[in-house]
Amino acid sequence: MSEQITAIILAAGQGRRMHSKVQKQFLLLEEKPVLYYSLKCFQDSENVERIILVTGENEITYCREQIVEKYGFHKVTDIVAGGAERYDSVEQGLSRIKDGIVLIHDGARPFVTQRMIRDSIQTAKEYGACTVGMPVKDTIKVVDSDGYGIDTPDRRTLWQIQTPQTFRVSLIKQAYHAMRQSPAGNITDDTMLVEQYCNTRVKVIEGDYRNIKITTPEDMTLAASIQKRQ
Repeated sequence: MSEQITAIILAAGQGRRMHSKVQKQFLLLEEKPVLYYSLKCFQDSENVERIILVTGENEITYCREQIVEKYGFHKVTDIVAGGAERYDSVEQGLSRIKDGIVLIHDGARPFVTQRMIRDSIQTAKEYGACTVGMPVKDTIKVVDSDGYGIDTPDRRTLWQIQTPQTFRVSLIKQAYHAMRQSPAGNITDDTMLVEQYCNTRVKVIEGDYRNIKITTPEDMTLAASIQKRQ
């Protein structure tokens, strides 16, 4: 029996850096909400069987009526309320999954591709945990609290991490259980949990420089340019 492939799409962020009354995942990009593009890619994937959408409690009805039903995203089987932090929202999504492979993706990354989804699933099946990312282009400085550079890491070893991040469900659930028993601060993504709590190395595979996360108004300008070219 083949393993069930589930995607968790995170759309519960407040997007304060966007300086907009509309949350970033619901801003219009070429006349459709940013969230639409992520959902459509996973909907169209021949590998993904099920989608769990995590959003704000007050946005559940909007997501169901104005996005899922309007655009026919029938693979979305659950729309659940997220939590205060990103990892709380992921945990809510995981609570609806028993086993198999899970892809965790930011709903504010509209340019995920079928290749990323396909390669992520294959890699997670082989290694248990993987994420997409890209090598950094700029020199990176470590800066102290006074604003002075104190170290310059070797750029050849640095990658900017994106989503989807993909895991065997049993592994990521183990990481979340361990985290709840012994909480750690400043957890910014799921690869950190698996590395810290399961002592598991995460395979990094190539994403795409266009796979941006929309966070600021400048990102919306860039996203509009990317969408027009595509």
